Amino acid sequence: MRSVVVDLDLDSASTMELVNVASAIAAELAKRPAPDSAPACMELTETLAAASDMHEAALAVFIGVVDTGREVQRWGFPSTQSWLRNRLGMREARAKERLTLARQRHRLTEMTGRWESGTVSFGYASTIAGAVARLDDEDCKAAEEILLGMVDQSFSAGKVASFGRRIREVIAERDGTEQPPDADTRRAYERSWIDTTRSLDGGRYIKGWLNAEDAAIWDGTLGPLAKPAGTDDHRDLSERTAAALTSVLSGGHKATKVTVICELDTLTGGHAPARLADGTPIPAEQARRIALSAGVSPLLLGKGGIPLYLGRTERFATPGQRRALESLNPTCAVQGCEVPGTLCEVDHVDGWALGSPTDIDQLTLTCGWHNRWKAANPHRVHITKTPNGRYTYRLQPPADPRPPATKPLTPWTVEPKTIPPPHRTTLTTPPPTNPRAP
Repeated sequence: MRSVVVDLDLDSASTMELVNVASAIAAELAKRPAPDSAPACMELTETLAAASDMHEAALAVFIGVVDTGREVQRWGFPSTQSWLRNRLGMREARAKERLTLARQRHRLTEMTGRWESGTVSFGYASTIAGAVARLDDEDCKAAEEILLGMVDQSFSAGKVASFGRRIREVIAERDGTEQPPDADTRRAYERSWIDTTRSLDGGRYIKGWLNAEDAAIWDGTLGPLAKPAGTDDHRDLSERTAAALTSVLSGGHKATKVTVICELDTLTGGHAPARLADGTPIPAEQARRIALSAGVSPLLLGKGGIPLYLGRTERFATPGQRRALESLNPTCAVQGCEVPGTLCEVDHVDGWALGSPTDIDQLTLTCGWHNRWKAANPHRVHITKTPNGRYTYRLQPPADPRPPATKPLTPWTVEPKTIPPPHRTTLTTPPPTNPRAP
């Protein structure tokens, strides 16, 4: 008989110690052969699944902290969902599911408490979190009550999900507060329409409807561009569609013409703000990032606001150069990024400088997010060039702000503590046998 004795005071143990113990037990359990008894395996599966559900509750807390602190951006990932896909090997749907749980758990207090105590499964928790993601706080509370009531009545997770997809109507039906048709419905959907509003960070929200003819044009134009680039393209359909739409709006791979109005000092490290042609003010740092994008015309102002230089689009990458770069770079130059080269931006390897030539041997392709990330973190990009002329960017990890540990913990060891015998937990694992055998 082999034993694993954990000298650990569970009440005072650190989170790291508990995770290390759970990792050690899981690693040992994964190597064990299953009992021959099907009823025994059924019982073990239900017990282990319940424990896994509570592990998922702890995981949601950790992911929430990572997401709120935007830590993944320091490591070169454009989003928490991208980190979950690439670093943890999750499928797109699973990564989105876990991220939604991490972001919604603080609004679902009753569900979270029952999830952590083991009376609500991970499947029900993720279904409820997905249903309330687009609701305000008042409707969220009502939806939580309705959906948990369905759980208590032993509705399946699929049935709860179907109600969750129309939860607003369910709430209105329950409370008798059905609303008359909104303005969008009253349009009778005879004409296509699109509404856009600018967000506070300079982005845009888009909402609209296309009639059958325009929808066919949409599908025929964006459909081929929005297909996955291969088995390693982990972007979801909405991300691929946005990238395809941006590519089409920019002129089908031609550089977008944008004018940034700023002082020369701003591009060389000053703090004076810049502005776009429509008057929208932008910080100096953002102006420098925008100026790094091929296809931007910087209107430089001297003292008194006198224009000094208006860059010409001809000095940026030509269509011929673009085609050559796409043939050389099937994906973004950043190692591990699978955004297709046809949807990437032209990047100056050594950085953009006023008057510098745009030579084909000094250009590569990067996705829009990594192009801006490289501009903001140039010291964390290691650049190499292959004999055929292709550049590869390797992102360096951020410096660890924590002081070095005197004795680092590993997933297989836990520092022992001297604790009173009543708090000592001894886990004894018998050899694999048939627990139902006489």
